Amino acid sequence: MKIELLAPPYSGHLHPVLAIARQLQQQHEVTVLSTPGVQAAISASGLNGGVLLSADQEAALWQIANPPKPVKANPLRLHAQLTQALRLMEQMRQALQQRWQHARPDLAIVDFTLPPAGLLAAELGIRWWTSLPSPCVLDCVDGPPPYLGGQGPARTGWQALQHAGGRQLTRLFKRGVHAWQRSAMQRLGVPSIYRADGSERVYSDECILALGVPELEFPRTWPRALQFIGPMLHTPHSVHAAPPFVDGAQHLLVTAGTHQDWIKPRLAEAAAALAVMHPQWEIHVSDGHQHETSDALQPLPNLHRLPFVDYARHLHRYDRVLHHGGAGVMYHALRAGVPSLVHPLDYDQFDHAARLQEAGAGLWLRDLDQLPALFARALQSDAFPGLAALQASVQRHLAVEAVLDRVASLR
Repeated sequence: MKIELLAPPYSGHLHPVLAIARQLQQQHEVTVLSTPGVQAAISASGLNGGVLLSADQEAALWQIANPPKPVKANPLRLHAQLTQALRLMEQMRQALQQRWQHARPDLAIVDFTLPPAGLLAAELGIRWWTSLPSPCVLDCVDGPPPYLGGQGPARTGWQALQHAGGRQLTRLFKRGVHAWQRSAMQRLGVPSIYRADGSERVYSDECILALGVPELEFPRTWPRALQFIGPMLHTPHSVHAAPPFVDGAQHLLVTAGTHQDWIKPRLAEAAAALAVMHPQWEIHVSDGHQHETSDALQPLPNLHRLPFVDYARHLHRYDRVLHHGGAGVMYHALRAGVPSLVHPLDYDQFDHAARLQEAGAGLWLRDLDQLPALFARALQSDAFPGLAALQASVQRHLAVEAVLDRVASLR
């Protein structure tokens, strides 16, 4: 079977797609479509790549993903991001249309941030599935609504009422955005946000590959197309040396991933203060970039600034990790059984923080000024009572080639 997988260049979306592609490549003809700057990473993963957008368009994508300030619910920032994103989506759709008119795949697997690609596939009669690294973002008929600050499960009638109101507010907002950008949405093949059955049109109605474990999620009524297949974890080969681990010492990794550079100086300051208070701990601050960094940290013998840490190869050697709540680092930490301190910054990260804390596998750091106290709590033996069970669930899912099985069912 000829299968094409589509992802933006962001590691939290590209790397899971690469993991899916590597599994499918055992039995199928697979191509990963993304931007020019990640073709080397695709090749390093042993996969065939294809280019969708130009280098200039890729630079614009990075501007969307890495704004100078957090977007959150700021209307002006949301407007700027959305306008730029819709323009790029139109350009991607045009490139895909030309590609698929000449050579059609049997199946397209599309990262959830690129819904026009899936909708175009449907127009052309190509089967398409959604790759969803963060199942918590789905708009469901019950349970806590996503993107509203990380709401936990309802334990009282008032909380259930708040959830219902939040879900209605979310739907009203999405419909409002669609009406406001109606002409662009029409050009992208999005006639409405919701189907007649209430499901979101931007997700496949045949198969949504939920790249997580249900044990981490709050109780909800999931779309019938959703299938949990476990996290798809992969990091392309890196040229960076291993972090400087010290035998017999304990190690903390501090990272905000590959985006959100606006927080990283403040995060580095907080790490330096922690290094002073805990000289017996080796603290590594990752910039999340493949290029070398020239910014120096406070000169402390137990504090190290690193351009990039390969989670797949090195995260298991850390004793704690302070991260932003991205799905990739979250599931790498769960697989390795490393306790998380989560300082969410934007988007689904608050929802991940809420789930880790509720599961007893992480602690939610709501303010960096609270880091010393929360780190002290993280060192207590009873701080993470649910971590072992979640680690076992993640490892069970990783042992099953669920994507191959699902594709085999198409034959």
